[in-house]
Amino acid sequence: MLSAIVFLPLLGALVAGFFGRLIGARMAEIVTTSLLGVAAVLSWMAFIRIGLNGGEPETIQVATWISSGLFEAGWTLRIDTLTVVMLVVVNTVSSLVHLYSIGYMAEDPHRPRFFAYLSLFTFAMLMLVTSDNFLQLFFGWEGVGLASYLLIGFWYQKPSANAAAIKAFVVNRVGDFGFALGIVGIFAVYGTISFDEVFAATPAMVGRTFEFAGTQFDVVTTLTFLLFIGAMGKSAQFGLHTWLPDAMEGPTPVSALIHAATMVTAGVFLVCRCSPMFEYAPDTLAFVTIIGAITAFFAATVGMFQNDIKRVIAYSTCSQLGYMFFAAGVSAYQAAMFHLFTHAFFKALLFLGAGSVIHAMHHEQDMRKMGGLYKLIPFTYAMMTIGTIALIGFGIPEIGGFAGFYSKDAILETAYAAGGVGSFGFVAGIVAALMTSFYSWRLAFMTFHGAPKWKHDAAHAHDDHAHVDAAHDEHHHHELHPHESPLTMTIPLAILALGAVAAGFVFYPYFIGDGNLETFWRGSIFVLHGEHVLHARHEVPEWVIWAPLTVTVLGFLIAAYYFLWYPKKAAALAAREGLLYNFLKNKWYIDELYNLIFVRPALWIGRKLWKLGDGWLIDGFGPDGVAARVKDLAGRAGRLQTGFIYHYAFAMLIGVAALLTWLMFGGAPK
Repeated sequence: MLSAIVFLPLLGALVAGFFGRLIGARMAEIVTTSLLGVAAVLSWMAFIRIGLNGGEPETIQVATWISSGLFEAGWTLRIDTLTVVMLVVVNTVSSLVHLYSIGYMAEDPHRPRFFAYLSLFTFAMLMLVTSDNFLQLFFGWEGVGLASYLLIGFWYQKPSANAAAIKAFVVNRVGDFGFALGIVGIFAVYGTISFDEVFAATPAMVGRTFEFAGTQFDVVTTLTFLLFIGAMGKSAQFGLHTWLPDAMEGPTPVSALIHAATMVTAGVFLVCRCSPMFEYAPDTLAFVTIIGAITAFFAATVGMFQNDIKRVIAYSTCSQLGYMFFAAGVSAYQAAMFHLFTHAFFKALLFLGAGSVIHAMHHEQDMRKMGGLYKLIPFTYAMMTIGTIALIGFGIPEIGGFAGFYSKDAILETAYAAGGVGSFGFVAGIVAALMTSFYSWRLAFMTFHGAPKWKHDAAHAHDDHAHVDAAHDEHHHHELHPHESPLTMTIPLAILALGAVAAGFVFYPYFIGDGNLETFWRGSIFVLHGEHVLHARHEVPEWVIWAPLTVTVLGFLIAAYYFLWYPKKAAALAAREGLLYNFLKNKWYIDELYNLIFVRPALWIGRKLWKLGDGWLIDGFGPDGVAARVKDLAGRAGRLQTGFIYHYAFAMLIGVAALLTWLMFGGAPK
């Protein structure tokens, strides 16, 4: 059963990928979606047995992968509580995305390829979360990167989609280089890449150093830092985040899959899986906390001024990942995983809800061209409202709330209780919560309330190809009549809404309740000082407990003031284009900075190497140069062959004269 969870998506990818044309698009959809549905059901069964009911963790030996001298790497499935949590998240969201895609991609002529990529993506993520050693983890890690490249650039006819896919691939390679160095370093230090052996040997490594460039570095700190660099790239943390918003060029189901349950959560999973190493590297944990806090704050500031509905939600994902990381940074790995779990439901709900809006608007994504949709697509409106309330973490202490309330508030309280850099995380998290509420309700009000702007812009909206899904170009010239999505798209919304409402209070006792390390996680997460930091959150001041609700309500009121009650004031402020407005709207100009520091110099160096190094030096003096000289000599020799007899007679005469001269003056025998 456990092996089937991993390999059913691979089977679906192979069937749809290699036999899609033979069996047809409809059958490819049915096969891949059905197999993912079975995998999701089996994942929940494993979660109940191993996670909730305290069943024993299992390891399944699939094959011996590499055996070379001292290096051993097996293909083994590691099934413990941390794994089954990820299996539930990945397969549940992926199966619903598959079902949703049947309706969303109905008019695309390349559906078998799309569903094959989706299933391949899921398989790679499952390989990642079930890995038992660092090499297998790296295999799944890179597989997810490859599949994301294929999915983001699925509509390869669009230059913007190609550019976004390449950007995601290249930026992730930066983080993956650090990750690869970390794995190589682990083998060099420990002599193994097996999780169990590495984790067991880590306490003995504490205090050991190595010399590099004349400086001593702590071994465990360096290795965990390198691993976290990989997590920063995959989970789009500040500095390596620039690929994430551009990934919106892919179809909306891809956005939901990447941002909710799979690729971006891989970094959080990595840190939690390697908690037995990170716990002995306090400097690395402090760095994780700081980066997570900065990311939560940064992404929230940018999300407030985006007008593309998918980009707003994308920056929301980036911000929420920051919460997960600074939770892990203060050793609250359980809270980080709890937020990952709840986030999967409401973020997938928001992305798929946004896809339903885009579908209703004939694939318009600019919120400034929407408005007044709540009467026309009431079900989508209700689902996105549930997702919004869950995202902002609305809830009343001692009473309860939606899913985000339980996990995000726990993170904020834990960060405050941890003190030190945790206090920085708490402050950044509270400010980010205010902005999250603001931009979430801004999205809701601009999209569903106010005057219907699409009535006035319908004639022009279809000419804006910057935000149009390529699969639906034939709709561009139809009159705009927003409509509710088909059942294949609305059923997944309803299921995800159930999770967005109930996942918090149902699973709270298991993930972060008292004694959770022994009763639920049972060794899959290691915390050096036990559950101290989670216990300490129960002793924080009352104002800390009420602060998230206060800023959430404040964010709602500000958004309502500008976008519901007095929208002309918001338009007037935007029209002024002040310094701060442009700074945040342009994402802190980080893309422009990277373009100036890295991209342009790299292009200049590449062009010089091409023109001078390759063209002038290598080709000029190498193959092209030799060929040119041979051609030149052949041409000169060719000119001797004139065809005139007297030329040949003259040449013979010269030859005879030269021979006689040689014989007379130096060649005669003595």
